[in-house]
Amino acid sequence: MGKARRPVQIIILVFIVILGGYAISSAVFDGGAGKPEPGDKPPAVKLLGLDGKVHTLEEYKGKAVVLNFWATWCTYCVNEMPALQAQWEKWRDQGVVVLGINTGEDEMTVRNFTEQLGIDFPILHDFENDAVRDYGVVPMPTTFFVNKKGRIASIREGELDLETLDDQIKQLVNP
Repeated sequence: MGKARRPVQIIILVFIVILGGYAISSAVFDGGAGKPEPGDKPPAVKLLGLDGKVHTLEEYKGKAVVLNFWATWCTYCVNEMPALQAQWEKWRDQGVVVLGINTGEDEMTVRNFTEQLGIDFPILHDFENDAVRDYGVVPMPTTFFVNKKGRIASIREGELDLETLDDQIKQLVNP
């Protein structure tokens, strides 16, 4: 009886190894295929803002856009919020839009946080993390800089300081 089960066990083991190999190769080689790179057009977003309106990237056509993916639980995200607010105040009259895309948190948490810090640039909710998946965001924060032609100029992962943000935005405004 034991010898009859042995071939079945080997077949099952081979099948599991093949499935595991497929899953790993899909994650490594195919998983990043949709992640946008500099020069690409950013994936479309349609997200509800704290202002109660639905926002899309299309409404900012012809403007430089700073897309910042963040969360209140992320220390680095919290640290860079004042710099994002300062750059929004500095550049908004020159056709630059800063959009904060909150990743999966409830509206009350986000509203309380932004009011406490005095953040008034547009904040959008990515409740289901659809934009996070479309943009391939892994570390938080991640910021996409989109030029006036609607192409991703650069992508920065991690906390940005005031000077780095200013330099990146200058490159968007004066290419």
